[in-house]
Amino acid sequence: MRKCEDAVIHMNRDDVIYLAGEPIKEVHPLPPYDARVCTFLDDLSVRLRNNREALAWPDIASFAFFCRRANLNRMKAEFEDARVHIGRGLAFHIAPSNVPINCLYTYVFGLLAGNANVVRASSKDFEQVRVVCRCMEDMFSSGQYENVRRMTAIVMYGHERAVNDDFSARADIRVIWGGNRTIDEIRKSPIPPRGIELTFADRYSFAVIDPQELLLCDEARLERLAGQFYNDTYLMDQNACSTPHLVVWLTQDKDTAKAGQERFWKAVFENAKKYDLAEIKVCDKYVQMCELAATMDNITGIWRYENLLYVMDMNKLPKDISLLRGKFGLFFQYTAESMDELAGRITNTVQTCVYYGIDKERLQKFVIENGLKGIDRIVSIGQALNIGVYWDGYDIIRQMSRVVV
Repeated sequence: MRKCEDAVIHMNRDDVIYLAGEPIKEVHPLPPYDARVCTFLDDLSVRLRNNREALAWPDIASFAFFCRRANLNRMKAEFEDARVHIGRGLAFHIAPSNVPINCLYTYVFGLLAGNANVVRASSKDFEQVRVVCRCMEDMFSSGQYENVRRMTAIVMYGHERAVNDDFSARADIRVIWGGNRTIDEIRKSPIPPRGIELTFADRYSFAVIDPQELLLCDEARLERLAGQFYNDTYLMDQNACSTPHLVVWLTQDKDTAKAGQERFWKAVFENAKKYDLAEIKVCDKYVQMCELAATMDNITGIWRYENLLYVMDMNKLPKDISLLRGKFGLFFQYTAESMDELAGRITNTVQTCVYYGIDKERLQKFVIENGLKGIDRIVSIGQALNIGVYWDGYDIIRQMSRVVV
């Protein structure tokens, strides 16, 4: 191999750039949450939290927090079930392009499950990924983490089918993030007969708020809540699968609903003033708003807060709520007297229900009693983007390892 700036290029494949690690030659699975892996991740966490370059990126800070020893110990305790587990072997991950740091989370999941990992990072070449990979390369160069280095290949390449074929043919498990089209394309490359696959397809998320509880907030609590909603939505331009697009106000009192809406959206608007609203985003959002107003017969009004926030009022929900998708600060809202109004409109595309002022167990009961195929996550406002080892209904570490009985 030879170095190319902060990347490593395999001499025999100029189309594959190694951001961290090396070509994986031999695979020797480990038990999940192996001590060597956990020590490496905790050290990475400490280094990132003390790295001036890394501190400039909030998503790196979240990733470092996830990798800390206390969190790893908590997840390990939840995982242990008196059975013997071991990694499946080689995991080939295809990361999405809409969440820069996702390629590093899926790598960590693979490591924690005991697998060697080839991770295809987005070809968009995000600087956050480069920063973390440079830190990892520094750790590998010390010689202290030779075992983990041999299990690591974080790579970049274009859309070359031949490369996908090569990595897929050797994969014991393939993990595909990035939406339905990506899944369809990657599946053109076969995996071995014993290979298994985890797919994270296009998903949709929404929020449920009790306006009466919101009206009881003091100004400080409201400011925090609006800031958390901003983080759930604007930080990823509403592109993340767990970002809510629709807000359902749960009340039988329309006056209470309107008062809660006015207070909430005004606070969100104040937070949105820090959003980087490029001209192209303004144009795209305005065009979308006009098209929706002209084509949807259930839009009864539009709340506009300059160009930063548009909220589209609805008097009825479509048969499939996942059709209600905004971007760059465009949301839909609907007032429901009960959750029963949503039951028949939630498909298996729906991933996350974000809530405020409503009992979590009540929402879980709603999913179970209605036999819903959608809603895999129920989290409070501010937690929508917090990825973990339970995602899209998968227990990821168990799925990526096998049981020896």
